[in-house]
Amino acid sequence: MTDRKTLKLGDPSEITPSLNKKGRGWKISDKRLDELHDRAREMKRFASPAHKALADRFAKADLGRYTFKRFAVVGSAIVDFNCHNLGMAIMIDEDDQDEALAKRRDKSLESVGIRVMRLKASDILEDIDPVLQRITAGMRMRIDDKRQARSEHRSNFQSGTSKRDEAQ
Repeated sequence: MTDRKTLKLGDPSEITPSLNKKGRGWKISDKRLDELHDRAREMKRFASPAHKALADRFAKADLGRYTFKRFAVVGSAIVDFNCHNLGMAIMIDEDDQDEALAKRRDKSLESVGIRVMRLKASDILEDIDPVLQRITAGMRMRIDDKRQARSEHRSNFQSGTSKRDEAQ
């Protein structure tokens, strides 16, 4: 009689990494996360006129389930306005802003699926209506992107189940 071969499984802790629950999944220390939230609170207290004007319009607008939160902490960045449901952030460019830092932050946010829209503070203060139309168009594009990704996921899932059914 021959020896029977059996499947040997390794220790599960070696196969899968432990779940990091710090920083709401962003691998940020509690101390750093607290500093970010404190800084965001401070930014809300001393917001620029452009931030206040846009926040006022968002507060008056009926956007349904798509709401924008001011000075939201997203990962290790603080964005001016964030819509979690859409995965969309709005950044207001002030005159004294560091462009290299802004571009690096945009790339890191886009790498995790958050679309960043940049607006000039002067455009908001001079004529806010075209800015709001641009935001609305960006929201519609993001909704369509999400809808398309959802339908592709469903079709891939359904084709995967039909292939499994055929194999059985």
